[in-house]
Formats: sequence, structure tokens, C-alpha cells
Amino acid sequence: MSTNQANQTAALENQWRSNPRWQGIMRPYKAEDVARLRGTVQVEHTLARLGAERLWDMLHTEPYVAALGAMTGNQAIQQVEAGLQAIYVSGWQVAADANNSGQMYPDQSLYPADSVPNLVRRINQALTRADQILHAEGKNGKYWFAPMVADAEAGFGGNLNAFELMKGMIEAGAACVHFEDQLSSAKKCGHLGGKVLVSTIEAIQKLVAARLAADVMGVPTLIMARTDADSAGLLTTDIDPRDRQFCTGKRTPEGFFEVRSGVEAAIARGLAYAPYVDLLWCETSKPNLEEAREFAEGIHAVYPDKMLAYNCSPSFNWRKHLSDEDIARFQRELGAMGYKFQFITLAGFHALNHTMFELAREYKTLGMTAYSELQEAEFQSEREHQYSAVKHQRFVGTGYFDAVQNVISSGTASTTALAGSTEAEQFHEMPLPPPAPQPHHASAAGND
Repeated sequence: MSTNQANQTAALENQWRSNPRWQGIMRPYKAEDVARLRGTVQVEHTLARLGAERLWDMLHTEPYVAALGAMTGNQAIQQVEAGLQAIYVSGWQVAADANNSGQMYPDQSLYPADSVPNLVRRINQALTRADQILHAEGKNGKYWFAPMVADAEAGFGGNLNAFELMKGMIEAGAACVHFEDQLSSAKKCGHLGGKVLVSTIEAIQKLVAARLAADVMGVPTLIMARTDADSAGLLTTDIDPRDRQFCTGKRTPEGFFEVRSGVEAAIARGLAYAPYVDLLWCETSKPNLEEAREFAEGIHAVYPDKMLAYNCSPSFNWRKHLSDEDIARFQRELGAMGYKFQFITLAGFHALNHTMFELAREYKTLGMTAYSELQEAEFQSEREHQYSAVKHQRFVGTGYFDAVQNVISSGTASTTALAGSTEAEQFHEMPLPPPAPQPHHASAAGND
């Protein structure tokens, strides 16, 4: 072992032993293994590190952290500008309209494996631009780099695929990454049929692969384990004794084992994954507080401090299952049970589609009156809530790059773009009221 490896090994051993961040986290490998795999140059992944540290702090200081799924960088900017503290990056949304192949896919791992890291990167680049614009204008104060929780699906293959995908997520700036326990080649959305679970030991090895990747990269990335055992009816193999109690004895034509699904099976999986991860997520079929409480109590009976996550899914017909009062208190009650991260996976997809449909429908009938009404709604949001995209030239950085041009030309450039534009002439800077005091995001998200 070289001197460099020995020093890194000692530093890692000390961190894992003494830093509260790693309390309760099991690593079935040694610090010297990490040091050996790092290479001679340790690259700093600033956004991933800052995001992981910020998310960890929020999860331990807020009642819960709520997030919406973003499909674009602009959607992420709007989420942060509106006051949300974290961003969810959904594989479903990437499959639908934001993947590298340019296809529209169902959520079945059909898109290129680097698509989610690339969306994480695009979002971070959009947030970086928003930060640069405000900073150049002397309007500091807002923290733009909201931590991102990103979807690694079932890892797009075996342990090595999970290891490489986790590295890609960190390089792109993700703060937390989740892996699910489905067979990657048969992966389905959690609210589709035909889901096939891998053995418990295989799922654990992918979680270990993800932790090893984060350690090799030198970033305290959070890892979330998702189990689909509440509804999945098939299993690849009964090799793991922990899985056999749920096998029915029947096999499918493909050779899969039929299993009993339900909360009991999900708890068993969650307890097996808990030592290796920071958060646990049980994918459910409906919004049900009693089911959520059963899962939480089953996990906390053994791991009382383990944080949980909950998908407030658009696949649920919320008012079919809950009253308005129940919906209003739903997140607060989940937070009290230990569901520290709560998210709406497909918020970007539904917001984008319905908003554009309504505009197009009204535009077909009313013509420019319809667009003018949208613009007036933007003006009102600008006056009352500091919405900024109404000035679209400034929003995307025209003024920022004018400033770059002026620095290069020592202020003599005659080709700057914003001065003399229709935006500067017609969208004058409006005096805005002082921003209202912002409540803690997590608490506010649960209010009716």
C-alpha cells in the first residue's frame, strides 16, 4: 500500500467511525478497498457534495422535505423561486419526454442509462445560470442549488452498472439517488403490473455498489432504497432464505416464482436494506395513512431512526380515496411517522401538459385574448410573488451576457442586446412589494 493510500485509508476509517453522518450505515468492505479504487487524483464534485450535505441537514431539521418532479431546467428554477427546497428527478418523466434518445417511452427502463444524470446536469446548469444572473444584478440572497433526489431505477443492469450509474449521478450533481428492487430487464413503473423482484441479496449488492461508488468519489451522497414488494407478484429466484416465506410454490412460464405481495413483504425487504441506506421507500398502490403507519412501525421497531420517503403519486386518484381535509393533513401526518422526504414524481409532466392544453384550447377559440390572459396572470404573479419569467429575455441571461460583453470590450460594445429591446421598452421594471416572510418549506407544504 502506498503512502497516499495509507493516509486515505486512515482518514476514511476515522470518518466512518466518528462522523455522525455515518452512524448506522453498514459497509461490507474496508476503507483500504475504497482508497485502492480511487486512483491518484481525487476530483472534487462540488454540487453533489453541497447538495448531499444540505439535504442531510434539512432532513434532520425540518418536519419533512417536500419536492416536485422537474422535467426541465426552467421547471426547476420555478420550483426554487417559488420556495421549494429540493427537487425530484423522475425516471418516469425522463422516459416520457426528457431522455437522450429523444423518444417518448413508458417507464420500463427503455431509455439510455445516462439520461437521468444528463437531466440532473441540465437542471444544475439552469440553476447555475439563475444564480449568475441574480448575482450579477447584485440581488443576492436566494440559494439556488436545491438538492436533487434522482431516480436510478433498478440500476440498468447488474452491480457494475449500478456502480457506474451512481458515479454518473454524482458527476452530474445529484444529492441523493434511489435504487429499486425490481429486475432491471423487466422493470415497470411502480403503478404498473408485471413487476418482478430480484432476490433480497441482489438488491442489497446494488445498494452496496452505490455506496462504494459514492465513497470512491469522495461524496456523502444519500442513498434511498425503494421496494416494490407491496404490489409485485413475481420473484427471479428463491435463492435467498429471506424471500422464501413469501413464495407460493408456483412458477410462471418464464420461470419466475410467484410471491405474496403486501406490507409484510415490504417491511421484510425494508429491514434487510436498512443498514445500507439513508432512506427507505415503500412504493404503494393508494394514499393510505394506515398502510404508511404499518410500514413505518415495522421498520422503526428495529431501526428507530431510519428515515423514510413517500411517493405522493399522481397515479393515485386522491379525491377518490381521501376527503379534502384528509388530503390537507396527509403530509403532516406522514412527516410525524418519519417520512422525511415526500415528493410528487410526475408533477412536471402533468403541469406541463395541462397548462399547455388549456392555453391551446383557449387560443383556438379566443385567439390572442387567450395569450393576453396568460400574460396578465404572469404580471400578477410578478407583482405578488416575485415571479420572474415574464421578462423572458432577462430570465435566460441576456443581461448577464451583455455584462460579459461589456467586460470584454471595456464597456465600449455597441452590440449588447437587452438595451433597446422590446422587453426593455415594454416590460419596465415594476416596483415589487417586499417579500413576505417565508415559513419553513416542509411545514408550509402540508398546510391547506
